[in-house]
Amino acid sequence: MLPDGPGSSLWGNPGLRASDSPSAVHEAEKWLPRLHALVVGPGLGRDDALLRNVQGILEASKARDIPVVIDADGLWLVAQQPALIQGYRKAVLTPNHMEFSRLYDAVLRGPMDSNDSHGSVLRLSQALGNVTVVQKGERDILSNGQQVLVCSQEGSSRRCGGQGDLLSGSLGVLVHWALLAGPEKTNGSSPLLVAAFGACSLTRQCNHQAFQKHGRSTTTSDMIAEVGAAFSKLFET
Repeated sequence: MLPDGPGSSLWGNPGLRASDSPSAVHEAEKWLPRLHALVVGPGLGRDDALLRNVQGILEASKARDIPVVIDADGLWLVAQQPALIQGYRKAVLTPNHMEFSRLYDAVLRGPMDSNDSHGSVLRLSQALGNVTVVQKGERDILSNGQQVLVCSQEGSSRRCGGQGDLLSGSLGVLVHWALLAGPEKTNGSSPLLVAAFGACSLTRQCNHQAFQKHGRSTTTSDMIAEVGAAFSKLFET
């Protein structure tokens, strides 16, 4: 979650730490005007009371037109209740293969075609009302229901636990920036799709740089240390 202040997060507010409490949604709504984007899912868990609050916060965020990035257990919630983000075009979903399969089955009522990854991502996006979908994998496949992009930026042969958190966090920032810039500065492409491609590229570049230094012992903390250099290499040179 990205409030307008350094080092802050929505659940980092002492008043919101009991995120499964009955007042959590009300307390979160006080902070929503300060948010640039909302990232939901990493470290969330699946407690029923907590997920009910997350549902309420998502609804309140949509009402304020706040961009949302949904990963991990947030995707599990969406698979149970696809209507939560149906048609909300400021949402980006970042499923891995298993999460994508679960979402596809829940929304399209049938298994995905494992021989047509591009078509499957396109169809899921369209079925959700052109919500942007990023299927993470050996190559990241992205679609907003109109275009399909593939990010094959070189990464490494080791995928770290927590790498998806780096992707979703950077995506929250880039979505905000891309929406501020607008389609006229993204060559007419969807700002969210451009942001998603940028976040995938950044994550892969961090992975590549960290692996060059640490090899098989690379962790996500090593990747985070590469964010500045990777961002500069990709976007500032």
